Amino acid sequence: MIVTLTANPSLDRTVALPGPLERGEVQRAVSVSQESGGKGVNVSRALVASGLETLAVLPGADSDPVLAGLRDTKVPFASLSIGEPLRTNVALTEPGGVTTKINEPGPLLNEEQQEALIQLLLDRSRGASWVVLAGSLPPGFPADFYATVTRRLRTLADGGPDGGAPRIAVDSSGGPLAAAIADTPLAGTSQDGTSRQGASGKPDLLKPNAEELAELAAAAGFALASTADELEADPVAAAAAAAAVVRSGVGAVLATLGSKGAVLVTADGAWLATHPPVAAVSTVGAGDSSLAGYLLAHGQGAAPADCLRQAVAHGAAAASLPGSTVPAVHQTTPEAVTITALRKD
Repeated sequence: MIVTLTANPSLDRTVALPGPLERGEVQRAVSVSQESGGKGVNVSRALVASGLETLAVLPGADSDPVLAGLRDTKVPFASLSIGEPLRTNVALTEPGGVTTKINEPGPLLNEEQQEALIQLLLDRSRGASWVVLAGSLPPGFPADFYATVTRRLRTLADGGPDGGAPRIAVDSSGGPLAAAIADTPLAGTSQDGTSRQGASGKPDLLKPNAEELAELAAAAGFALASTADELEADPVAAAAAAAAVVRSGVGAVLATLGSKGAVLVTADGAWLATHPPVAAVSTVGAGDSSLAGYLLAHGQGAAPADCLRQAVAHGAAAASLPGSTVPAVHQTTPEAVTITALRKD
């Protein structure tokens, strides 16, 4: 079982344009589609498409269109009822896959609701192999929310396939991403008396894109000056940046580099994966599909390089599909992915 938390879910509307976006002009859409979204929701959708067991945890009233969409697409979920509607995000896609996104901030959840959401996640994560903490945070959430949730998940004595806490993946940006690698152990004891002393807020897997990796390296003070464009163009530099994150205590970094593929760095090695060019239709959700592909392969016992292979295959397949459509594993072509071992430093 893979559990995902989407603290700031959305109804994702994708508007396909017949040509380039023209600011200040009237343009007619070729098509319009909508899906229940948010990064964690997208990961769960991709896992369901491939027949994996998953549960999406999120806030939202039972009648909210986001939850209705999950029911319609047979995505299992557990929700925390709140008094406000969830947000709507709009993506404008141009031929060739260029995408412009307009994201609403989301509803305000008070401290009591934030704690209730954490408790719901803890209750539903017992026995899970992975918990994915993904996406932006709603207004009013502390930047270290994911780090706090990670520490508390690690107190679950009966989680995970081996009786321990589930593995944790984080996919976010800005303050929540930087806080995810901060070393702030939690002291005290959990409700069942288990010691929390030393529990780390650092994830087992971090999934940034090139922009987020450059942002993270700068925020963490790593001795790296590469920009997002430079990291995307130079996988060796991206691997070096990811290696610095791993040395800080994160288990592994899966950095997606758009059409350039992705790099995976662990304590034991670094790899680049590339896929032949695809006819990009929409890049919405491609990174989320990459994370789903990695988790799918990991659950099958694949080696790190082969987890990366499936991640890139999933991302490429997602980019070739319209809107925020996620691919099933049979729509991916991992055999077309080339893996190259890299130096980490």
